[in-house]
Amino acid sequence: MNQIWPIFKREFAAYFATPLAYVFIVIFLLAMGAFTFYVGRFFDNGIADLSVFFGYHPWLYLFLVPAIAMRLWAEERRSGTMELLLTLPVPLWATVTAKFLAAWAFIAIALALTFPIWLTVNYLGNPDNGVIVASYLGSLLMAGAYLAIGACISATTGNQVIAFVVTVVVCFLFTISGAPLVLDFFRAWAPLPLLTAISSFSFLTHFSAISAGVIDLRDLIFFFSLIALFLTANVVIVDLKKSG
Repeated sequence: MNQIWPIFKREFAAYFATPLAYVFIVIFLLAMGAFTFYVGRFFDNGIADLSVFFGYHPWLYLFLVPAIAMRLWAEERRSGTMELLLTLPVPLWATVTAKFLAAWAFIAIALALTFPIWLTVNYLGNPDNGVIVASYLGSLLMAGAYLAIGACISATTGNQVIAFVVTVVVCFLFTISGAPLVLDFFRAWAPLPLLTAISSFSFLTHFSAISAGVIDLRDLIFFFSLIALFLTANVVIVDLKKSG
């Protein structure tokens, strides 16, 4: 932690040194409100839960998280500060982890600022707050998985637009991998074990299970393993770019 903390503070403070953080938070909160109250018709449903609210998280993260992730390494390469960052007396893994944790903490703050809707649903009825807590946990883990994918892709290019587009595509494939649209394509020729493997990579499947209030160890392992996998790939890519 002594190696991670200085870079974490530097990266986290950098978000609030520019309008980027405030723009992201405002867009996220406005989009959440619009989808929950207008598209999802929260009040018309007459049910005291936040299933409508959390149901739109994967699709908002699909575009907003890559917007945060695209600058993690692409901006460092474009501005020429990547070499300076890597000369610090800190292991490469600590640098990658610190940048990821700073961005994840920033997203966590944006997610935490949605607490008024939690207060609202408790005022209107008697929701299962345990399920809501689990849903927030699942949402944060899913955002971390999107972010790890985006950070890895950002390390491969100095162009933020390319990093954003590729991240959106890859995250979209992970999100819908368990949907009938995808599985029907493979069902005609693929064996059952392959179908099961493809379905198991679906963010929606794992997030839906957690947001239903069931914190299954397999879902937690999935998200943490995916984050660890892409952070490891991030370290390898940055090391290769440094060596090249």
